[in-house]
Amino acid sequence: MAFEFITQALRQQQTQSLLRTRAVSNDAINFSANDYLGISKHPDVIAAWQRGANEHGVGSGGSALVTGYTHAHAALEEKLAEITGYESSLLFNSGYSANQALIKALLSKNDLLIQDKLNHASLIEAGVYSPATMKRFKHNDSEHLAQILTHYRPKHTNSLVVTEGVFSMDGDTSDLCAISQQCKAHDSWLLVDDAHGFGVLPQGQNSLKQHSLLASDVDLYMATFGKAVGVSGAFVAASKDVIEYLVNFSKPYIYSTTMPAAMALCIDKALTIMLTETWRIVHLNQLICYFKQQCFLRNIPLMPSDSAIQPLIIGDANKALKISQYLASKGLLVKAIRPPTVPQGTSRLRITLSANHSIEDIDLLLTRLQEALDKNRGGA
Repeated sequence: MAFEFITQALRQQQTQSLLRTRAVSNDAINFSANDYLGISKHPDVIAAWQRGANEHGVGSGGSALVTGYTHAHAALEEKLAEITGYESSLLFNSGYSANQALIKALLSKNDLLIQDKLNHASLIEAGVYSPATMKRFKHNDSEHLAQILTHYRPKHTNSLVVTEGVFSMDGDTSDLCAISQQCKAHDSWLLVDDAHGFGVLPQGQNSLKQHSLLASDVDLYMATFGKAVGVSGAFVAASKDVIEYLVNFSKPYIYSTTMPAAMALCIDKALTIMLTETWRIVHLNQLICYFKQQCFLRNIPLMPSDSAIQPLIIGDANKALKISQYLASKGLLVKAIRPPTVPQGTSRLRITLSANHSIEDIDLLLTRLQEALDKNRGGA
């Protein structure tokens, strides 16, 4: 029977408690979204989208090189370059597309790609399909990175090191200073995927500022609009030459319908709110500190993270799923993350906090979480 592997694969996922399903969102208190600053429902952002739709329509009509590039897109790219400190920036429809575009366009068979072991799937997949030689260094281990660079860099024409600013499943931050130093020492470029750091970190609007780094310390910077900004899409910031090169040679950019102008205007407004309503970051970090403190007092062992991502390792996939389902029955949305998204034996609850949450929301989560953990102690 043709394509029999489809049914077999689904059965295997079901047996291992790894089958992925979609659920229609309801009125539960959401502790799984990436809307870290709570901007997605801001009335000014919604109004900007509506004004943009009235002025430009709801679509773009084509790729950026044909009919899809407007003053709204150009203004947003200029604003992003100013915010990040780079010469130029380029808009993409998603972070996945942006990461694929960078690696596919910049690397050839004579080049070297070195990635953190826990990089996002979009980066790892792009590396797998790239003709470049790909190596992976131990998570956040700059010494291991140095060993790989020392051994492999002299054998390749160009070298690109890739890490995340804040890691999406563990919530920890990259040692960007040490990694940047290694890249400079070995004549390698550095790409930082800052999807979960952009606009969220307390000491700056992104991971570079958090570590007191400049654009000259990180050659390529990618971030998304679906997290702190609360909308959708992504951008790459780099030198003017790199951006022009992508415009001319990146297939994901050239052959994709660009984001609607209405969305560009909406993102622009959301960025302004992100930068001016600083109480959101302050409140979010108060919630993070409170949640971590209360978990410690209740002997709930979180992973070491100071970001809005607070993972709780359960281990067994079935047990993680049961705890998530119990919380859902109590009006709390806390998704279970299972392999292959995370390594085997590390299934977890990926708890994310938002500026929209209150202390009362956190207290309710803690109470129900304690109940769920007590009910599921022991065997799966």
